[in-house]
Amino acid sequence: MTEQTASPAATDVPAATPLPPVPQDPPVLPAQDPTPAAPRPPRRVLRAVLRWTAAVLVLGGIGTGTAAGITAMDRTDVPGLATRDDGRWDYPALSLPALPAGAPRPFTDFNAAEVHHADLRRLLLPAPAGATVDKDLDGGWVDIARYAAEYGKGDRAAVTEQLENSALRHIAARGWTMPDGTSSRVYLLQFNSVAYSTEFQDNLFDNGSLPLPLAGMAEPDFDEGWSATDGAEFTAVHAYTEPEPHGAEQVRHAYVLAGDTLALVVHTRKGEAGAEAVPFHQTLILQNQLLG
Repeated sequence: MTEQTASPAATDVPAATPLPPVPQDPPVLPAQDPTPAAPRPPRRVLRAVLRWTAAVLVLGGIGTGTAAGITAMDRTDVPGLATRDDGRWDYPALSLPALPAGAPRPFTDFNAAEVHHADLRRLLLPAPAGATVDKDLDGGWVDIARYAAEYGKGDRAAVTEQLENSALRHIAARGWTMPDGTSSRVYLLQFNSVAYSTEFQDNLFDNGSLPLPLAGMAEPDFDEGWSATDGAEFTAVHAYTEPEPHGAEQVRHAYVLAGDTLALVVHTRKGEAGAEAVPFHQTLILQNQLLG
C-alpha cells in the first residue's frame, strides 16, 4: 500500500503572536499659573459691556464727524442755528483780482504810497441778486461831474475844483436798485498816493467832524449802528445817516479811505421806513474788504 504525503494546506500553522502595544507619549498639559484665575463674569454682563462699548465708539465717531462738519459750515447752514432773515442782500462770492507781475499789495512794506495796482473797476463791489443795474453806473469809468452830482448844488463847484486840482487818476462807479426801492451807488476815486486821497477826504469835512451833505439830505449825523471794528485792517471808515424826521427820501452814506483810493457808498430809499441799516452796513463791509 502506497504511503501518501500530507498536503501543505493541511499543515497546522501556529497562531500569530500579538505585537506589543506602541508606547504613547503622555498628554501635554497647559502650564498652570500658580495664581488662581479670577472667575469669568457671566455672559450676560459681557454682552452688555460689548454693546455699550460699541455704542460709545459709534457715537464718538458721529460726534467727531459732526463737529468737523459744523466747523466747516456757516452758521446759516447749520440746522437749528440758522439766522433769521435780517434783510441782508444776496451778494455773489467775492474774490480779489490778480495783480500785475511783480506788483505789491497796497499795504506792504514795499508800497509806501499804498497804491492799488489792480484794475480799479475790478475792485468795485458787484450788484447783489435781484438788483436792476444802473446803465450809467455799470462798473466802468465816470467823470468828475458825475461824482460831484452826488452833492448839493451849492457844493458841486467846490468838489469839482478840488478834484481837478488834485492828483486824481480816475473814478470807477457802479449803481443798482433793489426790488424794495433802495438805490445804491458806489464810487472809487483813485489818486496818485495815499497822501492825495487823504487830503481830498479832509477837504470834504468842512467843519472838522461832519462831511458835506449829499444831495437831497439835511445835515448828516453819525451812524451809531456802525462799529469801527467792522472795517478792514489799514482802512478808515466814516459812516453817516440822515436822522429822523427825514424828508421824502432817507440817505445813508459812508467814506472808506484805503490807501490811494477813497470810496463813497450811498444808499437812498423813499418812504417813511427809509434806507435800512443792515444792507447798508453789509454793502459797506464788503466794499471795504475788497479795498483792504
